[in-house]
Order: sequence, then C-alpha cells, then structure tokens
Amino acid sequence: MKRLNGYTVFLFQEFTASLLFAVIFTASTLYQVETVGLNPFQLVLVGTLLEFTAFIAEVPTGIIADVYSRRLSIIIGFVLVGIGFIVEGSIPQFWAVLLAQVIWGIGITFQSGALEAWVADEVGEANAGKAFLRAEQFGNAGALVGIGVSVLLGAIALNIPIVVGGALVVGLGIVLVFIMPETGFKPTPRQDRNTFQQMGHTFRTGTSLVRRNRILISLLIAVAFFGAFSEGLDRLWIPHLVQFELPYFEPIAWIGIISATSLVLGIIATEFVNRRVDTNNQFIVARALRIIIALIMALMVVYGLAWNFGVALVAILALRPIRNMNYPLATAWLNQHVSSSVRATVFSIRNQADAFGQMLGGPILGAIATLVSLRVEMVVAALFLVPALYLYSRRVNVNDTSNAQAEPGV
Repeated sequence: MKRLNGYTVFLFQEFTASLLFAVIFTASTLYQVETVGLNPFQLVLVGTLLEFTAFIAEVPTGIIADVYSRRLSIIIGFVLVGIGFIVEGSIPQFWAVLLAQVIWGIGITFQSGALEAWVADEVGEANAGKAFLRAEQFGNAGALVGIGVSVLLGAIALNIPIVVGGALVVGLGIVLVFIMPETGFKPTPRQDRNTFQQMGHTFRTGTSLVRRNRILISLLIAVAFFGAFSEGLDRLWIPHLVQFELPYFEPIAWIGIISATSLVLGIIATEFVNRRVDTNNQFIVARALRIIIALIMALMVVYGLAWNFGVALVAILALRPIRNMNYPLATAWLNQHVSSSVRATVFSIRNQADAFGQMLGGPILGAIATLVSLRVEMVVAALFLVPALYLYSRRVNVNDTSNAQAEPGV
C-alpha cells in the first residue's frame, strides 16, 4: 500500500484517534463510578498510577523514538493503549482498572514526544505550529462523532464503548503500519544501536538543553502545575456534575451533550486562535497562554462554586474548550527551542513534568474531594494554576520591557 504524505496522515490519525478516545472516555469515568464503584479518592489514584507509569516510561520511550524510529514508536503506542482499554472494560474490578492504566500508560508514552517530533520532521518546523492547531480541529471533529457513538453504546452497557474503542485503537495502529511515512527522520546508524551509549548521549543532550534554556525551564514548571490542576478537573468534573439534579436525561446523555457542545465550541475557538495567533512568535504565544490560563482559573472557580445545574453547565461548557487551547500553543512554543535530534526526548521530558504535577496534585485533590467536598477541591485545583499564570506573565513582561528599551527616545 502506498504511504501518504505526513500532513495527511497526521490529520487522519488525529481525527480517528480522537473519535475512538471519545468513544472510550465519554463512558469511562461513569463506568468507574457506577459499574466498578470507585470513590473520588480512588478515581484520582487511578490517574496517579497512570501518571506514575508515564513518568517512569516517558524518557526511555522518547529516546527510543529519537534513536530508532518515531513511526514505529507511535504504532506500538496505539497497540498498547488499545489493549489497556480492552482490559479495563472487560473486568469491572478496581485492580483491573489499575492494571489497565499501566498498560495504556506505557503505550501513551511511546506516542508522546514521538508524535510531535514526527510531525515537525515531516511538515517542517515552520509549519508545525499551524499543523498542530489544524489537527486540534480535526481531532475535535472526530471526537464529536465518537461522543455520539459512545452515548449509543453506553446506553446498552457502560463497558461496551471501552472495549469496542480499545479494539479499534489496536486496529488504528495496524492501519498506520501501511500508510504512515517517515521521510524526515534520520535514525542512529545500525552499527551504533548495539549499546545504550547513543541513547544515553541523546538523553544527556536533551537534559543539557533544558538546563541551559530558561524559557524551557519556565515552560516545564508551568506544565507541572497545569498537570496538577488537570488531574482535579479530568477525574472529578463528572462526579461533581452528577451531584446536581440532572433534568430530562440520564447522566451518560448529559456527558455526551456537554462533550459534544464543548467540541463544537473548541473547533470555533481553535480556528480563531489559528487565525489570530502567530505560533512562530514566542512572545505572542506566551501572551495567548497567559489569557487562556486566567480564563481557565476563573471558570474552574465558577464551576466549583456553582449553585445550580444551569450555572455549572455554562461554566463547564466554556471551560473545556478553553482548556484544550493550552496544549497546541504550549507545544508550538516548546518546538521553537528544540533541535530535531533531541526533539522527542525534550517533549518526553515535558510530558514527565506534566505527569509529575499530576502525581503530586492528584492525591491532594482527591483527598480534599473525599474528606471535605468536591466544591473545595475545584477551587484548590484552580489555585494550582497561579504559578503557571505568573511564569507566562513574566515572559510577556520581559518582552514588553525589551521592546520599550529598544524604542528610540524611551
């Protein structure tokens, strides 16, 4: 089968993977709460184990992508992720949910870093920022379809979307074997692959680059705090929502409605950012990230303190699409400061920072939700974003000061 060009495959992969993940994730938290019977603290422990797995596996898999093949790493990732979800949906036990996190957690680390690096190599660094934003739109469109499929399957049984979605994710990995190119990557020569020396060199080069670059350090710190926040939102927004009296529909239908509406809004928001934000200008990107973080904080507080279902609904509908703007912009910013030879490794270090934040923040927020209330947990999660807001604001202020000093007569 003839392989397609990298940009086309990237958009296809994002659309299809997002569709399948939407099938799975629309039902997964309800499955864990209603079928498996997990409480808020257990829900967060599930996420903590996932992030611990990612933290341990992230750099080794990133180095493999830089030394051997990014394409192969991405394909392996899809197969492992799919197997993990099949395990979770097939056995409604806490231990099986935990085991699934380990399996698909390892799988996702094969993709993270490798995917971003593969895209940059295939479409070119100058075009990568626009490609990530366009892929976000394709992903939202795919997820929109997946949400509807999940609601229909979940109405039969909550585990069916998870098992079916997992099997199809494995199938996606197999399809990519035949259509995914790798033309821009130069792997380590075969004669140098028989030792870990090249892997160690790649890791040391990547970490050295991070240590020398204050912008990369700032971004990694911001990523860690964003990770701590996101664990409190991703794992617990559904348990918080179902505390209200949900009118008209069952919980699975409301989750589908919220997810679908958020995705439509996300497509619109991404197009606006794609047109208005120059992703090749790091200071413009930092300014956009500052605005996004501030809006996320405000909406998270409103969602946590909402006094009725209507207020909570409006807050979560605004919060979810705005939150999703953070990743492609932060990825575009990081991409500007990393060379191709260590790109997958540095992206893996970024993802380790995210996992580290989730590992530390998740249990704290889970304990607050269980021992105090979900409302307080949401407010505390929003406060975790204060350091990220400060770091992005500092980058913007440095640029503003530099521009002022450069102007004649100032």
